[in-house]
Amino acid sequence: MNPSLKFILAFIISLEISLKASLTTNLIIIVAILIYLLLKKIKPKYLLSILVAPFIAAFTIFATLYWFSPHPDKYFAWVLSTRIYVYVLTISCVMIDTSAVEFARSLEQNLHLPSKFAYGVLAALNIVPQMQQAVKKIRTNAMMRGLYLSFWSPQLYFKAIIVALNSAENLAQGMQSHGYQEEALRSTIVKIPLTKKDWIIFITVLILVNILLFCTC
Repeated sequence: MNPSLKFILAFIISLEISLKASLTTNLIIIVAILIYLLLKKIKPKYLLSILVAPFIAAFTIFATLYWFSPHPDKYFAWVLSTRIYVYVLTISCVMIDTSAVEFARSLEQNLHLPSKFAYGVLAALNIVPQMQQAVKKIRTNAMMRGLYLSFWSPQLYFKAIIVALNSAENLAQGMQSHGYQEEALRSTIVKIPLTKKDWIIFITVLILVNILLFCTC
């Protein structure tokens, strides 16, 4: 499915279940997404992480509404706690077979967002590995001088910001030297198609979710 449509679908589903309380719909969506992820041959470690990570938030909401509320409401507690899993799992469906590069290109080509946005995202993604290496070098150089820069050390982040600014400036100069102009029409190296099949899946899933929302409790 097209990355942009998939993201919009996940956003609409998350918004709709936030406006309408339906425990049955939440559970059906959770089961359907888990089946989808298994069909996509998701790694067990990644599946376990997306199931365990939201547990604290879901458990906290359930405990607050059911055990510590002056007017306990078990049903509403289950509704809100399962919503957390719906939010996490819907985003996982978007990420499971879509890279950040494909998503950025889709936003530019299919949703017609400014090219500087897509190129900015791609540039940021490419700079991340360089920043990681830069942080390691900064910490190593500091240790050679007898200084230990911890994870929360302001000095470490200040130097990392300086490196990031220099990298951003070099990247901007490089793009200009290659003739990049923000308003100019650009050719597409990798096209992200938006087909009728994508629209059929989008509309079908949306209709099914709305039927569940308004026909179940």
